[in-house]
Amino acid sequence: QTEVKSPRHGGESVAAVLRAHGVKYVFTLVGGHISPILVACEKVGIRIVDTRHEATAVFAADAVARLSGSVGVAAVTAGPGLTNTVTAVKNAQMAESPLLLMGGAAGTLLQGRGALQDIDQMSLFKPLCKFCASIRTVREIVPTLRKALAVAQSGTPGPVFIEFPIDTLYPFHLVSKEFGVKNPPKGLMGKAVSWYLNNHLMNLFAGAWEPRDVSPLPVDIPQATDAQIQSCIELVSRAKKPVILLGSQATLPPTPADDIRKALEDLGLPCFLGGMARGMLGKNSPIHIRQNRRDALKEADLVLLAGTVCDFRLSYGRVLNRRSKIIAVNRDRTQLLKNSDMFWKPTVAIQGDAGSFLVQLSKGLKGHRCPGDWPQSLKARDVSKEDTNRAKADERTEHHLNPLKVLHCVDELMSEDSIIVADGGDFVGSAAYIMRPRGPLRWLDPGAFGTLGVGGGFALGAKLCRPDSEVWIVYGDGSLGYSVAEFDTFTRHKTPVLAVVGNDACWSQISREQVPILGSNVACGLAFTDYHVVADGYGGKGYLIGREEEDRLGDIIRQAQEEARGGKAVLLNVLIGKTNFREGSISV
Repeated sequence: QTEVKSPRHGGESVAAVLRAHGVKYVFTLVGGHISPILVACEKVGIRIVDTRHEATAVFAADAVARLSGSVGVAAVTAGPGLTNTVTAVKNAQMAESPLLLMGGAAGTLLQGRGALQDIDQMSLFKPLCKFCASIRTVREIVPTLRKALAVAQSGTPGPVFIEFPIDTLYPFHLVSKEFGVKNPPKGLMGKAVSWYLNNHLMNLFAGAWEPRDVSPLPVDIPQATDAQIQSCIELVSRAKKPVILLGSQATLPPTPADDIRKALEDLGLPCFLGGMARGMLGKNSPIHIRQNRRDALKEADLVLLAGTVCDFRLSYGRVLNRRSKIIAVNRDRTQLLKNSDMFWKPTVAIQGDAGSFLVQLSKGLKGHRCPGDWPQSLKARDVSKEDTNRAKADERTEHHLNPLKVLHCVDELMSEDSIIVADGGDFVGSAAYIMRPRGPLRWLDPGAFGTLGVGGGFALGAKLCRPDSEVWIVYGDGSLGYSVAEFDTFTRHKTPVLAVVGNDACWSQISREQVPILGSNVACGLAFTDYHVVADGYGGKGYLIGREEEDRLGDIIRQAQEEARGGKAVLLNVLIGKTNFREGSISV
């Protein structure tokens, strides 16, 4: 039945499902195609957070997914609104973030006929998403959304996309006006056209408001078998020089990060942490090794790849010792065995959840400890390398400030509950080796895609999830350009983040290779721009820090922290000098 007098609209169905799934935020850049979704969500208590670019909305949803353990949600308008999100959606796919993107679309009868902002959106997103659907009737909204949200979290998490034609979201009485033909052809053709349009309209809203279950569907998460765990227990118990490489995937639900941390401490194996796993062992754990990874892997007789992939970050597996026993655990079979046919081969390959695997492995090895001299020797080398790198921070650059000194100072003064967002190349590459996340889920970087521009969105999502924590964005002056306008968003939505910009007036990570190899700095040069003034203009607080302010660096950072506690987003525009250290001063 079609309730032609009902004032209800499809946006209300969307809001009901999202609320039942515990969604707290919908990130958006408003558009007429999706207005009913935004209005309905606001009415049921879901906070609508509007950004200055659609990519930022998706990056913010990605950050919420990573930090909250639920699905991040973004809604954008049709056509260019959706095409603006493609990079951010691909980044979420490669970072394995459960994400729901909702997009507007031309009306069901107008698609392919030249309507405003009408393109084939499904073809764009099918290669990027685990699940794509186009709503064709209002009654499809609830079951399609429930399925999409379950798919986003099942197996290897990732983004899903639902397209909402505009006539599936607005009330019957408004849609019916658009379906009317002002001057229908006379005779049989006119009657046929009118019948077809009326039949389509009635079907569009048929059964739209019948009661439906909006609760979450079960989520499927692959797990290691008992036999696989027992096999790994035997391998680890015999190892003399084992190491663990922990990747972002190990932080996924359902295992709490604190349980994983305890399991790692009970195992006592030396750990290298990457991606979202940074900070898993706190600031100064005796088993957390940060430096000389390549050397450690050459010596290791057992390597446990827990959510870590043998891609470019591990030189496609070539850094692994062929004599080592290798245990690989990953939810995704393709990632589990990547490059194993060329450069490495797993002793045990487990398609399952890395976090729960570590907890079970720890229980099975209760009472067993790794030979103490192995982690101690690695830690001693670690300390030596970090002392060397710290000494580099005291070297004086020809102009402006030493970037390493700046990063060390920020790291020492940031609060213990800080979340660090990494968005950049050269300057951020140094930060990855200097700054120490204080705990689990306190480091956000793009992931394997290496996307620039995540800073504004990631920080926005992080501050909403953890309003009492300091949220620091470490920007390069190149990457800042992508999201500096979001200081307006920070101000409007009262999310006072802190940003430090390493301003060397250059795309230095590119210039370091381009100039010596090709003899030209073309397209690499920027300017010592007054980014702090931009922050002021958007309602935040900006500071310019050059050599004249070097002695007051610590005081300025403390003042910035006070400004943030008082409700202002802060940008520290730090003029940094050129260094002659590869990859922003620190060798890996």
